[in-house]
Amino acid sequence: MGEFRVHRVRFFNYVPSGIRCVAYNNQSNRLAVSRTDGTVEIYNLSANYFQEKFFPGHESRATEALCWAKGQRLFSAGLNGEIIEYDLQALHIKYSMDAFGGPIWSMTASPSGSQLLIGCEDGSVKLFQITSDKIQFERNFDRQKSRILSLSWHPSGTHIAAGSIDYVSVFDVKSGSATHKMIVDRRYMGVSKRKCIIWGVAFLSDGTVISVDSAGKVQLWDSATGTLVKSHLIANADVQSIAVSDQEDSFVVGTAEGTVFHFQLVSVTSSSNEKQWVRTKPFQHHTHDVRAVAHSPTALISGGTDTHLVIRPLMEKVEVKNYDAALRKITFPHRCLISCSKKRHLLLFQFAHHLELWRLGSTVATGKNGDILPLSKNADHLLQLKTKGPENIISSCISPCGSWIAYSTASRFFLYRLSYEHENISLQKVPKMPAFLRSALQILFSEDSTKLFVASNQGSLHIIQLLEGHFKHLHTFQPRSGTVEAMCLLAVSPDGKWLAASGTSAGVHIYSLKELKAYCTVPAYNFPVTALAIAPNTNNLVIAHSDQQVFEYSIPDKQYTEWSRAIQKQGFHHLWLQRDTPITHISFHPKRPTHILLHDAYMFCIIDKSLPLPNDRTLLYSPVSLTNESDVRRRTAHAFKISKKYKPLLFMELLDERTLVAVERPLDDIIAQLPPPIKKKKFGT
Repeated sequence: MGEFRVHRVRFFNYVPSGIRCVAYNNQSNRLAVSRTDGTVEIYNLSANYFQEKFFPGHESRATEALCWAKGQRLFSAGLNGEIIEYDLQALHIKYSMDAFGGPIWSMTASPSGSQLLIGCEDGSVKLFQITSDKIQFERNFDRQKSRILSLSWHPSGTHIAAGSIDYVSVFDVKSGSATHKMIVDRRYMGVSKRKCIIWGVAFLSDGTVISVDSAGKVQLWDSATGTLVKSHLIANADVQSIAVSDQEDSFVVGTAEGTVFHFQLVSVTSSSNEKQWVRTKPFQHHTHDVRAVAHSPTALISGGTDTHLVIRPLMEKVEVKNYDAALRKITFPHRCLISCSKKRHLLLFQFAHHLELWRLGSTVATGKNGDILPLSKNADHLLQLKTKGPENIISSCISPCGSWIAYSTASRFFLYRLSYEHENISLQKVPKMPAFLRSALQILFSEDSTKLFVASNQGSLHIIQLLEGHFKHLHTFQPRSGTVEAMCLLAVSPDGKWLAASGTSAGVHIYSLKELKAYCTVPAYNFPVTALAIAPNTNNLVIAHSDQQVFEYSIPDKQYTEWSRAIQKQGFHHLWLQRDTPITHISFHPKRPTHILLHDAYMFCIIDKSLPLPNDRTLLYSPVSLTNESDVRRRTAHAFKISKKYKPLLFMELLDERTLVAVERPLDDIIAQLPPPIKKKKFGT
């Protein structure tokens, strides 16, 4: 693999926001996730659970409900009283509409997907018609005495169930009036004075209403008679969420204790047709409240305060017992939040509302392989750049020379000039940045720091010439006519001749910066791009996809390279394809043209194209159990040199030919900054 000095960085104090809502779309096999800071993420479950899209957060958007409607349309609602529809192509908010009912606590789409129902703080249930380009208010249902915290449609669309405080209501959709009001039992741990909050309801085809509440109960009601059928006390704290499978043969609930319970409809006896709901499996994959759950055909999905998105496959539903049947935990965004100035050894960290600039430490000590060298100069926190306004930062970048910092929000683009004098640093804002640069999904500087490339959510690519203290707009590559595809990833060649851009679909477009025109398009591939980079000297474009395939495309020859064809013919090692986190960064060694450096969250890899490719009979990873070094080298003498020493790995880059920087974010450090979980008594304590 080669020896490097590694700057092991752990001062990126990043804490993901907690998960508030999840919504699964069975038609597209996509999962929408909203977080407590207002961010909404879209995961493609068919593409190895890759986070293919995201909408930046906003301080005023406390999302409480999220749902899909007909035509793959996504809506959210929250405590600001607004309903929001998202544009999934251009990756921006299509429109927002005030529902005039105060804070919105719940929302659900009708079984046909043509109507939207919301539950408000003032006790009103409002029905909206979903038109081709907007939503239109239709009417109110009978107002209740307290806020509507949960809603569910009957699959026929004729009735709805609404969870409130102390009772569950059943409404007739045609008349808008309540047909039944089912009072829940307040008793909780022997105390009956507390109010009972109905956090979630589910309406089944046979007329059964399932409710989950703050008394730790899962209750089944007969909606025709308004009577309680069955009650399950499953927790000593709130049961906060519920989701039912499409076949209505199982459902999942999440509790404030971090436990997820799976209920299944099973026959009472082997010879009987009578069935009943039975709690079959508890899962403890969370440390804090499970605020949201979803039920896909093959998995239980949960998320909550501990920021993890957990996908727990149902083994009886998985046809092939392979790596798809393994548990997945998604913690970090599938995009890079860190950029690096190689010349000045600077790191720029992106947070929701500020940027931090750090200078790496240095040492004069030497040692042998594996030694930890003492620092002669500690890392310096040079700058904190705070945003003004409630919008989250979408993207940011520092130039290779360290003299420019750029970042973007949904409404503005900012560019700063940095000056260094001895130990002092000064910051000068570049005024009058054009409005068309806002909502930049990716920002990139050229290798010589003279040009700035900005990828907008409208599909345009802007080229800015950087001059001393000001700028000049050189050119804009417009999207093809009739298409609006947001560009999410950029790569520029070190010689400044080529620019590669990847959109929300799987396509990669290459542009000539010398002639300022579109050059070619890489042949389409079914899975989205997770990282791309252009190699020096050869101008070969290396592309990583969410299914862990890596391609090398020769830009001058407009075709895949021989090495890429060889590895596609032989196939990647099965352990390589079974990794569950995407490659997020690719770079190259300046003195070794055959080396490709790349990493995901749990491994760093150097691919040496001059060595033979591994097959499934060879060892992909160096085994710890083998003590004979020559035996290890013989069994792993192939192109893939992998290190799992650094994890979770958010960023790794080559500063020079002998120096690496690795930015880690240990999960224990994140958990230590979360609010304390509910204390549970353990056996023997």
